[in-house]
Amino acid sequence: MRQYSRIVLILPCCIGDVVIATAVLSALRRGYPQADITWTVGGWSRQAVEHHPDVNAILDTGASALPVKSVRGFLRFVRQLRAGRFDLAVSLVRSPLMSAAVLLSGIPRRAGLDSNGRGFGYNVRAVIDPDVIRHEGEIYLDVPRALGLDTSGCYANLRISTSEQDAARALIADDAVFARGFILINPAGGRNPGMVMDSKRYPPAQLADLANRLYADFQLPYVVIGAQSDRPIIDALTAHLTAPHRVFAGELNFRQIAALAAASAAYIGSDTGLTHLAAAAGAKTIMILGPTDPARYAPFTAPGHSLALWKPYAVAQRGVAAGDISAWDWAQDGISVDDAYTRIVNFLK
Repeated sequence: MRQYSRIVLILPCCIGDVVIATAVLSALRRGYPQADITWTVGGWSRQAVEHHPDVNAILDTGASALPVKSVRGFLRFVRQLRAGRFDLAVSLVRSPLMSAAVLLSGIPRRAGLDSNGRGFGYNVRAVIDPDVIRHEGEIYLDVPRALGLDTSGCYANLRISTSEQDAARALIADDAVFARGFILINPAGGRNPGMVMDSKRYPPAQLADLANRLYADFQLPYVVIGAQSDRPIIDALTAHLTAPHRVFAGELNFRQIAALAAASAAYIGSDTGLTHLAAAAGAKTIMILGPTDPARYAPFTAPGHSLALWKPYAVAQRGVAAGDISAWDWAQDGISVDDAYTRIVNFLK
């Protein structure tokens, strides 16, 4: 098998996608154990992967979800790739602009996704059919497969250390109610530099009802997390949450959240980046999906490590970005608290 000394992995955005792509990182590290691997990632998502043991360096592409969208950004990105003197590029971006930028970078071996001819700039192409519904993680893994790499057992992973988990537990150690353990819960999500989709969020009153029922069974308090900007939905949740809880809003970085997830008894959240982060950290993860298909977007874990809750709905075949979800209504179209409760209890037993 051909070996490479300097590899660049390209996926700038967003947190969930970047976390899922750690499966590709694992395949690359296993296939090229001596290589220096740089991840090209945006400032919004770099926290999620910059401390991953398989990453040697981060190339920060800035705040934009797609750094090649403007002429200035395109030229800057090409210069960044040229300066890296890479001998293999691995692109997980389905954009003709990214394909062109990688082509102009001068990197001799360029592997990437080719959806409807968008991968014209790659000389190792993983051809995908956008009309075939597959998990994003499996689609990403088609690129290392095109390079002849073994992808068996490759799932999203963050490898949180025992010391990081201990530090996370120390955040709540002053309250004896958390001594037996806790469940991490995130009512927010659906917002990143590439998209705003608040309809992904399970209604906070329903989420609180679900959490209260689970507390009656398991007697585990909650650690509620979110950004400072998520305060309104956090407050809407806690207004109905009778179970003991502690709130962290904007106080934790992604690595601390991942460590809390790894130390928790379980994590509950919507189809959002932090849910993928928790799953990759090794938490027993429950994802409540609304207008997005678990066949594409469920946590990318080994079987039995996560639970995707969804009431079947006519979503866009080509993914969430291709559809109109203006008619989505949780009360009519989403999974009920009763159904979610029953399935979670069975999962956690």
